[in-house]
Amino acid sequence: MKLRIASWNVNSVRLRVDQLARFAEEQAPDVLCLQEIKCQEAEFPSEALAQAGYAHLRIKGQKGWHGVAIASRLSIEDAPAPLLCREGHARHVSATVAGVEIHNLYVPAGGDIPDSTVNPKFAHKLDFLARLTKAMAERRPEAPLLIAGDLNVAPGEYDVWNHRHMSKVVSHTPVEVAAMAALQGTLGFIDLHREATPEPAKLASWWSYRAADFRASNRGLRLDHIWITPGLRVAADACGLSAKIHDDVRAWERPSDHAPVTIDLQV
Repeated sequence: MKLRIASWNVNSVRLRVDQLARFAEEQAPDVLCLQEIKCQEAEFPSEALAQAGYAHLRIKGQKGWHGVAIASRLSIEDAPAPLLCREGHARHVSATVAGVEIHNLYVPAGGDIPDSTVNPKFAHKLDFLARLTKAMAERRPEAPLLIAGDLNVAPGEYDVWNHRHMSKVVSHTPVEVAAMAALQGTLGFIDLHREATPEPAKLASWWSYRAADFRASNRGLRLDHIWITPGLRVAADACGLSAKIHDDVRAWERPSDHAPVTIDLQV
């Protein structure tokens, strides 16, 4: 069967539940990995998701901020859940669907100053990535495992609108890029979106609300990712390396500042 997995920082799931339903109808993902749901678990719009076909849920909510959830058309089993956030935020939820272990992540943004000695938020971001890297290093490359979510790092030169400028800005600084490379190297994670659209083509999944027309300003960053282990390489190749950024969703009325991203696997 083909398994379509979507990742989307919805920036408030209750505010955008209608957009979720529309996206589900248009793109038919089997699994939705949602970040920044901005609600507690009891406040999650479970009934609306069930009506859209997603009756199986794993939710880690938090009052006001953060929060992640996995919503699936297929049954869900538990998956390992390492402790990644030293602050106790709801930033990670895991599940196994159709034999694929899914880790849905909302990595801390890191604040404005890219210096962990003076900016606790940046130190927290690097600590989160280090913990995630350590946890993944304990797994096996042949395991059918993926990480998805708003990782809040644009790892490549062509994942930002201006490499020289952004190298001094949180989300693309050398220390963050190095942390992402270390994470990717643990299991040899495969970045399907970059493989589907090789460099030097630019890719982005986030555009600031400050721009009246995000396409005209074109100052995007690729912060949203789905990486698979080599153990899922055959499953991805069987679907013709299908990996898309749905930037049209960013143009919908009252959008999230992030566009959803999807991949397909034959499992």
